[in-house]
Amino acid sequence: MLCASYPATLSNNGATDMSLPSRGFTLIELLVALIILVLLSLAGYRGLDAVIQTRERLEQETRKWQHLALFFSQLEQDVAQAIHRPILDQGGITQPAWSGRTVVVADDEAQLAFTRAGIPNQGVAMLAPQRLGYRFEQDSIILLRWPFPDQAPRTVPQRYPLLEGVREFSLRHLDANGNWLDQWPAGGAQPDVLPAALEVNLTLSSGEKISRIFALQ
Repeated sequence: MLCASYPATLSNNGATDMSLPSRGFTLIELLVALIILVLLSLAGYRGLDAVIQTRERLEQETRKWQHLALFFSQLEQDVAQAIHRPILDQGGITQPAWSGRTVVVADDEAQLAFTRAGIPNQGVAMLAPQRLGYRFEQDSIILLRWPFPDQAPRTVPQRYPLLEGVREFSLRHLDANGNWLDQWPAGGAQPDVLPAALEVNLTLSSGEKISRIFALQ
């Protein structure tokens, strides 16, 4: 009987080596490995991109709340130093020490205007009482600062952007009877009378609604 036989090779020590010859990767195996490598690379890229986008959103949120904290801190400091000091406008007409309105028309008008005490350790010019205003304009809250409480003709206040990304800005004022009023003074109050507290309501462009109440000294 005949049988098939495989070629035999001799090893270094003379023994017969009956092992099969080695073989490499086929084209299909290489393509499959390449596809797997591409899929893993895409998954890694998407994961890295998601991490980067999340970090950017967190940084934006952090900056937004930091700006809000600075804005409310400055407003609180200014309101706490409000004083009973009416002023004369450019026409020589007495204006109240604290003025709150819902609508502004002229460029030098503000939803909130008041006189505050001077700021020590900031130079001689800052020691005198100051006239300040907070105004909502487009999507920002602007600080108006007049050079003197009593205004000469054609006096123009300096403008400082304080907070951006605001959709709505409204104020209410607490009187001595516990009533919240949209405008101040109201009911024939004296021009040097200050409210007991100020309520600030903000709606941000991102949709958050924020409310703060500040007591006056």
